[in-house]
Amino acid sequence: MAMNSINTNVAAMTALQNLAATQTQLSVTQNRINTGLKIASAKDNGAIWAIAQTEKAQSVSLDAVTNSLNNGKSVLDTTLQAGSQMTDILNQMRAKALAASDAGIDDASRTQYENEFAKLGQSYANVVASAGFNGVNLIDASTGAISAIGSADAGIKITSAHDSLNAATLFTTSLTTVAGTVVAPSTVASVDTVTSKGNWADGTGANAKSALTEIDAAIKSVTQGLSGFGVDSKAIDNQTTLVSKLQDSLNAGIGNLVDANLAQESANLQSLQTKQQLGVQALSIANQSTGILLGLFR
Repeated sequence: MAMNSINTNVAAMTALQNLAATQTQLSVTQNRINTGLKIASAKDNGAIWAIAQTEKAQSVSLDAVTNSLNNGKSVLDTTLQAGSQMTDILNQMRAKALAASDAGIDDASRTQYENEFAKLGQSYANVVASAGFNGVNLIDASTGAISAIGSADAGIKITSAHDSLNAATLFTTSLTTVAGTVVAPSTVASVDTVTSKGNWADGTGANAKSALTEIDAAIKSVTQGLSGFGVDSKAIDNQTTLVSKLQDSLNAGIGNLVDANLAQESANLQSLQTKQQLGVQALSIANQSTGILLGLFR
């Protein structure tokens, strides 16, 4: 038989404990709804939280990988854009040399073609000099190469080596460089420090024909070099796609570990709110039970 006491109300204590437990569960559910997370800190589940933090660090590291790949891609895109213009200029230069090699034209015409050829050579040099991005020019002089990071541990590198395609490298006889400026051989003849390679106004077009041979070699070098850069650019595209998919997988895995199921939490919230109201009523009834004892002393 249960003892009736005004000092110890077991029913009220039980009701209060149940109400406190409901309040705790309700607080957890409300926090999950507010944050969207079922594991927001280490106290929620230390082991799962630690795994999620490790994976999150991996995902954040892939942001840096993507930035590195994008930087390399930008350098190569700039190079390929310049390359398109370079090949167009080379084709124009070839047309000038071909026209000047015709034995049936006079030297005045050859000189005109030569001057146009030289101006196109200067345009070529300007394009090459402008083909840099973030301080890297893959085709001018000896500027550095690309070595983009391709993985979170930096174990994978996507590289693209420097390939000098500037005027000084390609035009060793048809054009000569003086103080950094590409000039026509006829102009060079008056400069003491540089030896002229021969004017096109030679009466036969032989020098122009030599320039034509050199331009053909230049076109071959440029197209081969640009082809290599195109392959490197595709490699960076492929790695960027892989990194993006890997990052999506990591983020999805992290979500599976720590994200709250809001549909489930919404149902829990309704249930706990009802349970809370019932707990308050149960506690009220338990507190009123001691008042019944007063009737025993009337």
